[in-house]
Amino acid sequence: MEFRRIGMLPVTVVGLGCNNFGGRLDAAETDAVVGAALDAGITFFDTADIYGGTQSEEFLGHALGARRGEVVLATKFGMKVDERRNGAHPEYVRQALEDSLRRLGTDYIDLYQLHQPDPRVEIGDTLDALAGLVRAGKVREIGCSNFTAEQLRTADATSRSRGIARFVSVQNEYSMLHREPEQEVLDECRRLGIAFLPYFPLANGLLTGKYRLGKPVPEGSRLSSVARAPLTLN
Repeated sequence: MEFRRIGMLPVTVVGLGCNNFGGRLDAAETDAVVGAALDAGITFFDTADIYGGTQSEEFLGHALGARRGEVVLATKFGMKVDERRNGAHPEYVRQALEDSLRRLGTDYIDLYQLHQPDPRVEIGDTLDALAGLVRAGKVREIGCSNFTAEQLRTADATSRSRGIARFVSVQNEYSMLHREPEQEVLDECRRLGIAFLPYFPLANGLLTGKYRLGKPVPEGSRLSSVARAPLTLN
C-alpha cells in the first residue's frame, strides 16, 4: 500500500470514509467493513461526530478495538449534532473533542478536523482552542473541511502569526463530476503545504460502474435508499 503524509501523520493513499456506519451499516456490518479494510492494508479511517447520529464513532471505535494504535484515526466536529452541540466556539471545541474521545474509546485523535467554517466565531479563537488540544496531547494534527482558498489563507496566516498549530489538511468534495477544487483550493494547498483529502471521490457511487443507463438503480445502493420510487438512470 502506498503512503502519503498529512502533517506528521503517515497515511495510506486509500482511506476509509465512515459516514455509513450507524446509518446504512449496523455494528456487525461495521466490524466486517473495518476488518476487511485492515486486512487490505488500509490504516486511515475518517469519521465525524454527526455520522450515523454519533453512532459512527461508537461503531468504529468498537470495530478497531485493540488495533486502534495501528491506524490513523480522523474525526470531525462543528456540524449540528443538536441545538446545543454545534459550531466552532472554543468551549464547544473542547466539549466536542471529549465527546468524540469517549465514543471512539481512545485518549487521542490523530487528525481532528473542523467540519465546516463557522461565521459566528473568529477562526483565531477556534485555532487557539485546537492548539490547546494539541499541546495537551489529545490531538496530534488539526485539519478543516469545506474551506475555500481564501479561508485557508486566513487560517494559515493566523496560525503562523500566533505561533500555534495550523491546519495540515483540508477535506472538500472532489471527483470527476465535481471539480471545483481545481479552480483555487488545490493550488492553495500546494502553496501552503496542506494535504488535500477528497470526499465523495466516487460521487456517491455514480463512478463505481454499478449504475447503468436505462437500468434500474441496484437495490441497497445509496441512490436506492433515498429514492421514494424505483429509479432508472436515463
